Amino acid sequence: MKTTKEDNISKAIKNVISELMNRVMNKVLIQDPFIKEKHHSAKPLYAALVPDEIFKGSHFERRFVTPFGGVWEKLAKVVATEAHGNCMMGHTITGTVGSESLRRIQEVLNKLEHKEKGKERINPDWKREMAYIKNGGGELISTSVVCDIFIESDKTGKKYAFELKGPLPNSDQTKVSKEKIFKLLAMEPQKVDFAFYALPYNPYGKKEDYAWSFPLRWFDMKKDESVLIGNEFWNLIGGTGTYDMFVKEINTLGKEYKEQIYREFLGIDPLEGSNDGMLK
Repeated sequence: MKTTKEDNISKAIKNVISELMNRVMNKVLIQDPFIKEKHHSAKPLYAALVPDEIFKGSHFERRFVTPFGGVWEKLAKVVATEAHGNCMMGHTITGTVGSESLRRIQEVLNKLEHKEKGKERINPDWKREMAYIKNGGGELISTSVVCDIFIESDKTGKKYAFELKGPLPNSDQTKVSKEKIFKLLAMEPQKVDFAFYALPYNPYGKKEDYAWSFPLRWFDMKKDESVLIGNEFWNLIGGTGTYDMFVKEINTLGKEYKEQIYREFLGIDPLEGSNDGMLK
C-alpha cells in the first residue's frame, strides 16, 4: 500500500504530464488544428505528392515539442519537492574557487577533448580528476554556477546539485555540465554536499549497457560516482521505488493520450502495436 508521500509523488508526476498534454491537445484540436484545405493551398506540390497524414503528424509534433521543453526538470522538481521539501530549477550557486583549481579544471577538460600528439586519448576518471582539481588551491576567485536542479533537503539536511540532461546528450552539453560540477565541488567553503551529472532515463536498459558515445568522452558513464542514470536519479530525489512509480504513471497516461490522439486528431482507430513505445 502506498504511503502518503508515495501517493503525492505519483499525483505530482501525473499532474505535470497531464497539464502539458492537455495543453498540447487543446492546441491541436481547438486553437490550431490541421486544416487540410489550408495545407493544400499553401503547399500544393507537397499535397500532390505526399499523403496529408504525414503533414498532419508533423503539425502535431511542432506543437508538442515546445510545451514539453524542460519536462525532465519539471518532473524532477515536483518529485524532489514532495520527498525533500525544497527544490529549485535553474538555481544559481555562487562561491569561491582557487585560481589554480580553476586552471586545472580547464586542463582536465582540454586533455579529455584533445588527444595529445603521440599519446593515447585520456579516459575520464572522476576520482583522479576531482582530487587533482581540489589540490590546486590558489587565490580564491568568485565563481557562479547555474545548476538545472538544486535540492536543499529537509530530510537529510544536505544540498544536492544536478546537471539534468536528456537520455542521449551531445558532447558540448556534457562538457559544460562537467565543468559546472567541477566548479561546484571545488568551491571553498563548500556550497553543496553533492553534485551529479544525471540522465533521467536509460534507453539501453542497464547502466552497464549505456553506450551513447558523446558523453563517454567526458565521463565513465558506468563507473563514475558523479553519474546517475535512470532509476539511480529518481530514487535519490524521490526515495526507493520512485522510478517504478514514474514509469507506471507515464505508461498509464501514454495509453490514454495515444488513443485520444488516434481517434480525435488523426481520426482513425488505434493501430496494432501502438503501445510498443512504453517506458521500461
